[in-house]
Amino acid sequence: MQRRFLSREQVPVRVEKRDDGTQAIVGYGAVFHREGDDGTEFRLWPGVYERVTAGAFNRALQEGDDVRGLFNHDPDNLLGRTSSGTMSLSVDDVGLRYEIVMDASDPDHQRVSAKIDRGDLTGSSFAFQIEGERWDKEGDREVRWIDSVALYDVGPVSFPAYEATTTGLRSDDGAAEVRASYDAWQSGIKERTDSLNAIDQARLRIAELS
Repeated sequence: MQRRFLSREQVPVRVEKRDDGTQAIVGYGAVFHREGDDGTEFRLWPGVYERVTAGAFNRALQEGDDVRGLFNHDPDNLLGRTSSGTMSLSVDDVGLRYEIVMDASDPDHQRVSAKIDRGDLTGSSFAFQIEGERWDKEGDREVRWIDSVALYDVGPVSFPAYEATTTGLRSDDGAAEVRASYDAWQSGIKERTDSLNAIDQARLRIAELS
């Protein structure tokens, strides 16, 4: 499982009053990459970045992954769930939007909404497993594109330490999985390069003999 965090500067979590008089905790668990907007890509480590494509959550939403709404990724702080209808997920031009219906009698909802109203709780996060990815090189940057994921949970977090391009991966964010994927991509590049070099050498030998 991997996790990514969004800061207040990108898309703040908030409490919204809905048309039916109820309230909901609303935020974005992920943002899609927008060309020219460095705030929509994540710095994995120096020179290596990660971007979420606009279709990354299509499979999860269409097939109805049973996603939990958690505070700080803690299963003991369960705020909502898609299978019960207490949380809904959607995508728009910004990214993956979550909406958790608030229950005034739920102590977890009371304390989370109070922290949001005071401005103490500002970031969001999502937990996922990669189903489709690709690597690319753009100038002096190497880029991991996330094309499809299995979703586990989304929700507000009190310490969005992974803020866009400012920090690298932590071990509990799936650093080992990302590094293994990166190393496999680099190994594939080396194999292709070695193969092309071998072909070039063979052609030179043939030319010398002819």
